[in-house]
Amino acid sequence: MEALIQQVEEREDELISLLSDLIAFRTPAPPARNTEGIQNRIAEKLRSIGFEVDQWEVYPGDPNVVGSKKGTEPSNFNSLILNGHVDVASVEEDEDWETAPFKAAVRDRMLHGRGAADMKGGVAACLFALQLLHENNVELPGDVLLQSVIGEEVGEAGTKQCCERGYSADFALVADTSDCEIHGQGGVVTGWVTVKSPTTHHDGTRHRMVHAGGGLRAASAIEKMNKLITALQELERDWAVNKSYPGFAPGTNTINPAVIEGGRHAAFVADECRLWITVHFYPDENAASVAKEIEDHLLATAKADLWMKNHPPTFEWGGASMIEERGEVFPSFSIDEEHLAVDDLKEAHEKVFSQPARISMSPSVNDGGWLAEAGISTVCYGPGKLEHAHAVNEQMDIDQLLDYTKTLLCFIVKWCNHPKTCGNMSSSKSQ
Repeated sequence: MEALIQQVEEREDELISLLSDLIAFRTPAPPARNTEGIQNRIAEKLRSIGFEVDQWEVYPGDPNVVGSKKGTEPSNFNSLILNGHVDVASVEEDEDWETAPFKAAVRDRMLHGRGAADMKGGVAACLFALQLLHENNVELPGDVLLQSVIGEEVGEAGTKQCCERGYSADFALVADTSDCEIHGQGGVVTGWVTVKSPTTHHDGTRHRMVHAGGGLRAASAIEKMNKLITALQELERDWAVNKSYPGFAPGTNTINPAVIEGGRHAAFVADECRLWITVHFYPDENAASVAKEIEDHLLATAKADLWMKNHPPTFEWGGASMIEERGEVFPSFSIDEEHLAVDDLKEAHEKVFSQPARISMSPSVNDGGWLAEAGISTVCYGPGKLEHAHAVNEQMDIDQLLDYTKTLLCFIVKWCNHPKTCGNMSSSKSQ
């Protein structure tokens, strides 16, 4: 193990070159449908280190890649999924980057480029760790799978399709941005709230709707939506006071009115208004339960309104793509701190970083919820800081990337050498 760890230091240039190569592929989402090149490169890399590769299109131009390497005794020893996405946050033309976003640049031990932190750094570390194991003839008794997926940035079903395709393991590690902390997460669901009038009115008739004696029972959908936005703020405050979950700052469960669309022209009274909201919820909730809470509250608000009681709002929730359907869901997941794999990961982290691993809940979301929903114990543990993800001049600390790769090596070897009978028991429980 010490020899493998030393090789990470000695071969730093190879890891930096690999990450730079991945960054050079322009894979922003949106627009997406642009990951075929990088996925072919990753598939080629996996084949070169002894992995069998399954590659299929989730969308045209956006394939998933799953590499699998059978262990020497797969039915008796623990298996592992390493998961990462290759799409990156979009880059706008007016952003003031100090370096070209898709050409990696190293400055003061920081590697700059779109995707360095989120999360091509994590993908590169996984690939490099697996390469070192292969080149040093380290045979593991348990299976190892690498899932290189698309669509995470826009809520698409890359990881979900891996689960639906039958890929599973005794434990999963998502190498997404966590600053090398062990993270669980809350969930996210987006929704559309729509207020719609059955009739359309000229702007010149507005006085008859709003002034005494007008006699026209009608309303502006935009103005009625204002009342619903106020109701959402009241519900959000109630959640902050009355709901909590260990590891989350108070009030992390938010209802964000993100986008509003309404009206057809300045010469009309708005006959329709749509509000796009993003809802963060805790691991002891789910998308359906929080959606029902919101619907019940807004319908009660509408019932108290003289016009909306006869024209209540309607709702659409979730979706499989922010691009195709303008909606997404990210399931939550908590960390089973009694799981032996978590013990192994903490031990590996402390060995390399010389300090205890921190376990916390992420304020963001990633694909780990789909793995957990498929019944796989999962953590997010990856290099890079959240403040650098999606940011102009996105960057990765090279020294942290090296230490993360060393930790992965230690963890993979130890976990895949544990007999399956120990898989769901902590070391303290199994003694």
